Amino acid sequence: MTNTEERKPLPSPRVARRRDWMPSLVWFIPIIAALVGITLVAHILMQRGPEIVLTFKTAEGLEAGKTAVKYKDVQIGIVDGLRLSRDRSHVRVSVQLNKDAEAFTAKDTRYWVVRPRLDTSGISGLGTLLSGAYIGVDAGTDEATAEEFAGLEVPPIVTRDASGRQFLLRANDIGSLDVGSPVYYRRVKVGQVAAYELDKDGKGVTLRVFVNAPYEKFVEANTRFWHASGLDMQVNASGLTLRTQSLATILLGGIAFGTPDLGTPSASPAALENTAFALAEDEAAAMKQKDGSSETMLLFFNQSLRGLSPGAPVDFRGVVIGEVKSIGVEFDRDEREFRMPVLIQIYPDRLRRQSTDESKESRYTQKQRLQFLINKGLRAQLRPGNLLTGQVYVALDFFPKLPPVKVELNKQPFELPTVPNSLDELQAQIKDIATKLNKVPFDEIGKDLRTALATLNKTLISAEELTRTLNNDVSPEITAAMKDARKTINSAEQTLSQDSPLQQDMREAMREITRAAGSVRVLTDYLERHPESLLRGKPEEKK
Repeated sequence: MTNTEERKPLPSPRVARRRDWMPSLVWFIPIIAALVGITLVAHILMQRGPEIVLTFKTAEGLEAGKTAVKYKDVQIGIVDGLRLSRDRSHVRVSVQLNKDAEAFTAKDTRYWVVRPRLDTSGISGLGTLLSGAYIGVDAGTDEATAEEFAGLEVPPIVTRDASGRQFLLRANDIGSLDVGSPVYYRRVKVGQVAAYELDKDGKGVTLRVFVNAPYEKFVEANTRFWHASGLDMQVNASGLTLRTQSLATILLGGIAFGTPDLGTPSASPAALENTAFALAEDEAAAMKQKDGSSETMLLFFNQSLRGLSPGAPVDFRGVVIGEVKSIGVEFDRDEREFRMPVLIQIYPDRLRRQSTDESKESRYTQKQRLQFLINKGLRAQLRPGNLLTGQVYVALDFFPKLPPVKVELNKQPFELPTVPNSLDELQAQIKDIATKLNKVPFDEIGKDLRTALATLNKTLISAEELTRTLNNDVSPEITAAMKDARKTINSAEQTLSQDSPLQQDMREAMREITRAAGSVRVLTDYLERHPESLLRGKPEEKK
């Protein structure tokens, strides 16, 4: 190569622009991440539903970003934030609902915190021991919506999706009942107490009970409700009565209901929703038939009323026709003695026979019928009803042997004659016997008895001395005589034995006697045939 060639300048390069520009592969990763983020944000914004605020007294068990909101165990939202109210009286819980949970913003929707609980309705929320607390929802039906709700501190007993009917019960007091107390029909649990509140006038309590389907059809227009709480134990003149529904009612209380059997097929329709019923104290009071009009009567007793109390039954031959209203004491100035007035209330319809023809009426008035019964011997008498408790009751019965008594029929209240009971007569007889016994001279009898006992004691001492003398003196001689007697008996036994000579001689003698008797018999026969032989002798026999 020459120097000239070495100095020759190089041609300048030609720059050509590429038509297809491709970025570096490094930019693909942030681009894809941005696209995914935008997609997720868009998805979240599209799935995001309304935001609501719940207020609770405490935020126990709630955590922002973790605590779920569930309806029928399906998550419909999540707790977004927790903060105290300005007055620090409660907490405000922000809840973000899902897009498909917009219906849960209805104004009557109810929210509560599901935690492990032990109350009258049982044990609930045990699943939250592992998964943690969550917020439960009862969907509302109101068309109006709201953004803030007051949360329930206690889960509702009955939710709106439950199948059944709600009824109202009016009572004087709530007793041992509480929200969640069971409702029984024929000892089968068919519902529970949903709520209760005090009446506005403060004279009673209104309870709301929910009867589950299909048992709500057993609640009819004439159905009766009563307290089935604890042990229904009554001790009265009829004895001891004990009733209970189940072990749960003994501890937690409960309500039972039933329809009275009127003897005809039940044609009463099922009760409508929110029908009001009266809540009786017990089953007997609930099933009590309507008694109609009542009659008040006054009784006067000349005996102790111990064991008789207001509410005691008035009985007619085993049928309770009324009850005692009041008892008292008054002084009769004319007779100069104390009398015990007893006011009773009876229900004649309990004894009146139902007539098939209601148009027929008795031609006698009520007062005339009473006078007729009194003339037949109708009287009132106190009788013991329970020997264990000493309680007594008033019995109406007929005593035909008693003379008729004229009563004032126009007097109010009507005065019914009485007779003393058999127990008082027995006490009077015992008193007479005791009086007679007091007249017996027990002191003189005791003195005579002591004298007789002293004499008897001396006689016993003499007998003891005589026995001792007999043992010492007579006993040896008696022993010797017994030995001689034993020897005599032995000799007699030997003499009378079969192989003894005396027995043989006696047998020979008996044989001779037998032969002699035979000869006498032959002679007698001969003399009967020949009586002349006694004079002539026996003729000689011809040869």
